[in-house]
Amino acid sequence: MAPNIGTLNEGPLHQALKDLYLTANGEQEVPVGSYVADVRAGDDVIYEIQTGSFAPLKRKLAALVESHKVVLVHPIAAVRYIVKLPEAEDGEATRRKSPKRGSTAHIVRELVSIPQLLDHPNFEVEVVLTEEDEFRSYDPGRVRRRSGWRVVGRALTAVLSRQRIGSSDDLFSLVEGPLPETFTTAELAAAMGQPRWLAQKLAYCLRESGAVSIDGKQGNALVYRRRCAGA
Repeated sequence: MAPNIGTLNEGPLHQALKDLYLTANGEQEVPVGSYVADVRAGDDVIYEIQTGSFAPLKRKLAALVESHKVVLVHPIAAVRYIVKLPEAEDGEATRRKSPKRGSTAHIVRELVSIPQLLDHPNFEVEVVLTEEDEFRSYDPGRVRRRSGWRVVGRALTAVLSRQRIGSSDDLFSLVEGPLPETFTTAELAAAMGQPRWLAQKLAYCLRESGAVSIDGKQGNALVYRRRCAGA
């Protein structure tokens, strides 16, 4: 049975992840300074759940890491089912598997908002690959894309894997193939097995965090050099 839209607006995916990270002695919605943390675990680690852009969290995260260890949790749908809610009260919902598959590498789409935090000793990111239901409601007056179907919520159906990113150097774990000491974003994209636009976002995160430096140009393309270990 599909949840009603009112329930969906409360953020079932967000709540499910909060419950996942809540430990026996932990708390949810905990005041910390001027902010409210999603989850404070029994070991006093804060888990901040963010299902969307990281940009609105920049100030909050910068404040929290000054007094607590913070893990920013972000779900990426590796498997997504599109659930279209009935247009009429007596109608039935439909469910189909989306051909789109998210990967851990897609985390860089959001990390571009906070690359300077990657090497803070109190900060880590955890990518949760999920299987999700994405609920859509027919609303042609508000949505022109998707033939009038509007996304009204996401629900967690399974956790497939988790990967922790504890520093900017850990971003190189997103690169599956060999990467030369100096490289362009075209070479980075090939090593990642991802499109160049995503490699450009990874290169930005690496550069802004200090994990790589600019080492000249190759035609119109910047050439990057990875920093030496321990530098």
